[in-house]
Amino acid sequence: MNNNEFNSDAASLSVDLSEARQAVKENRFQDALDLFEIILETDPDHIDSLYLVSVSSRYLKKFDESRKYIERLLFIAPDMGRAYQELGHIHRDMGNLAKAAIHYRQACELNPALLASWNSLYKYFVESKNKPAADHAREQIEKLQSLPPALLYIDQIMNEGRLGIAETQCRAFLKKNPTHTYAMSLLSEIANRLGYFDDAEFLLEKAVEFEPKDGELRMKYAQILRKKQKFAKTMEQVNILCDQYPDNHTYQAQKASEVMQNGGHEEAIKLLDNILEKNPYNFSTFTSKGHAQKTLGQTDRAIHSYQSAYKIKPDHGEAFFSLANLKTYSFSANELNGMRDQVKRVDLSLRDKAYFHFALAQACESIGEFEEAFIHLEQGNKIKNDQSKYSIERMDAELNGQIDVCDEVFFNELGSGGSDTKDPIFILGLPRAGSTLIEQILASHSMIDGTLELPNILSIAQSLRGDDIYGKEGNYPKSMKSLTLEQRESLGKKYIDETKMHRKDAPMFTDKMPNNFRHIGLIHLIMPNAKIIDARRYPLDCCFSMFKQLFAQGQEFSYGLAEAGSYYNSYIKLMDHWDKVLPNKILRVNNEDVIDDLEGQVKRMLDYLELPFEEECISFYETTRSVRTASSEQVRKPVNKEGMARWKPYAKNLKPLVESLNQDLLLPEDISMIN
Repeated sequence: MNNNEFNSDAASLSVDLSEARQAVKENRFQDALDLFEIILETDPDHIDSLYLVSVSSRYLKKFDESRKYIERLLFIAPDMGRAYQELGHIHRDMGNLAKAAIHYRQACELNPALLASWNSLYKYFVESKNKPAADHAREQIEKLQSLPPALLYIDQIMNEGRLGIAETQCRAFLKKNPTHTYAMSLLSEIANRLGYFDDAEFLLEKAVEFEPKDGELRMKYAQILRKKQKFAKTMEQVNILCDQYPDNHTYQAQKASEVMQNGGHEEAIKLLDNILEKNPYNFSTFTSKGHAQKTLGQTDRAIHSYQSAYKIKPDHGEAFFSLANLKTYSFSANELNGMRDQVKRVDLSLRDKAYFHFALAQACESIGEFEEAFIHLEQGNKIKNDQSKYSIERMDAELNGQIDVCDEVFFNELGSGGSDTKDPIFILGLPRAGSTLIEQILASHSMIDGTLELPNILSIAQSLRGDDIYGKEGNYPKSMKSLTLEQRESLGKKYIDETKMHRKDAPMFTDKMPNNFRHIGLIHLIMPNAKIIDARRYPLDCCFSMFKQLFAQGQEFSYGLAEAGSYYNSYIKLMDHWDKVLPNKILRVNNEDVIDDLEGQVKRMLDYLELPFEEECISFYETTRSVRTASSEQVRKPVNKEGMARWKPYAKNLKPLVESLNQDLLLPEDISMIN
């Protein structure tokens, strides 16, 4: 098709769509139906048309057709709240109120600003004499009805992911109403979702100044402060909340979370116990308590807390996943069947459904039910992949940008500079590649503090982008070229200052944020003496282990086999580049080598770090330090080969992974097994 033909078709579609929308507004539903069907012949996946043709069919009482269109829409856009709302309307008009309520709940979960769904739920709860649920629905209705129509619309489209339009309209509203705190909160949320945390912080800080007793606003402000690693300020805001609302369990739980973030897990458990004394049926508090106990290595206590959570709320997927994520827990037959029943529910939230699928995958694998395990892995990963909108092309462009900018000429021209600190040890690479094991080994040394996956480097990189919510595009990593010697030294000092709270008294400390491999150039510029360890694992083991893991946040590349393979390739390509332009800067440590020769690899790492050998590094599993990653239970045991070749029972399912990986990274016999 030539450009003229394409433009003509696009124009025709636009005219037809406009006419069809007008027909819906004028209640000419048959006319609208005829027009939408023409549009869908040309573009069968056109989201707006699928939605409105379903609406038109429903008003014409063509319920089967209406449901057919909306189900097609949900296949394309599974997180579209309005689609679930329409499905609720269909069942309501057919007289199936209970089923309608299920879909209204799903709609509100995905888009809390859908007033029509809340109204329908309120009526249903009143009729079914569910007073707590009715009260909650009424509160939401009153809140949404109090909003100007413009803000209600902005809230709705923001929750549909239409952030550009929402941002433009929100700014326009604030221009006329500069002190409207809800509008400020909406714009901050848009900024937050786009990754512009400075803008979000500024907006929420001002909103709190205008409405200092608005607990919800202050909570959002505290959450963005935490995201920006301003832990002291975060705790200050949480303490204000707890003082203002001493009986609010949500705020008390948030304080416990902040205390945990700062390493005070024992104190956090006491705070959570105080909540449970007042409300012994608070299932989410039991789950949080379990997380704290797991981090401290109190596995039996953590199990009891997670079980207590799901006994209160049997569809609390996080509790079941947390049990599975211990990697040492064996589900009973009753628990397994209960999870299978839960995941079949049409009214189960997508969040809980994902948790159940990943938990079931672990549980089924442990009893040798590999076919069922993989089905759950596929379904759980699909939910997460649909929500993430991850793009292989966009990620490749980002990583290639580092290669294009950070070449030999770049480093030669900039020369030396930055902070002269020798404190940090960056353990980076891919998730599930053995970084937690390396950290546990090194943190057992008397001269090394083990910390966390610290987001500080990612935050510095974000600050160098220079983009904002008003359309100005960032230019990181190019912006590194303009960094002065003073700026480089200042950024290095900033990193050290901001990470002090995670350290104790040792002269060195670990930072095991895996994705720091994307920013090795930046690390070198601001802290040239920092040590860097590349934790590497055989690609089939590493990628499949990522695919099996439901991460707390980020790592969107892990929710598809082809995506994981492509990301592994890009990681290898970028690490090869760093080795070329920064020779002898990075120590590569293969997980397989650590397992085969622990003492040899420990000595090799300590030699690189210029530290004396200590026997405690060999007996790392005896340490009592807190471990917060998915590997927390494994690293409390001696090294073993349990995690090797775990992909083999799933070999027939892994062709997309093998096809996406560079073949020279794989053993020929493994390729043959899968193909």
